[in-house]
Amino acid sequence: MAADLKFAKTHEWVRPETTGVATVGISSYAVEALTDLVFMQLPAVGKRVKAGESLGEIESVKAVSDVYAPISGEIVEVNTALPGKLETLGQDPYGEGWLVRIKPDDPAELDRLLDRADYDKLVGSQPH
Repeated sequence: MAADLKFAKTHEWVRPETTGVATVGISSYAVEALTDLVFMQLPAVGKRVKAGESLGEIESVKAVSDVYAPISGEIVEVNTALPGKLETLGQDPYGEGWLVRIKPDDPAELDRLLDRADYDKLVGSQPH
């Protein structure tokens, strides 16, 4: 896994791209915790999101969970193939399983997110 990923405590990851946008997805830990995914709702391109607000939902056979925006900005691209191929989240959560791309309002927000080591400590301390 790429060292350039940042993580929110709510299990979303962010990868800053050289184009100035940030790719967002959910961690493999979150995918495993949800199990048996059945539905996903993603936002429309052009929607503005604020860090910490819901940007969509993911539903498993046991629960519906919000997916939160780890940073504020405008949704500039949505992985429209993903809701029809949810197994991609389990197979490649940090690659083809990306959810949205956000043009950040403030790139410094990335500095408030966890690095991989801190995220691993966070999920290591949570019940499985």
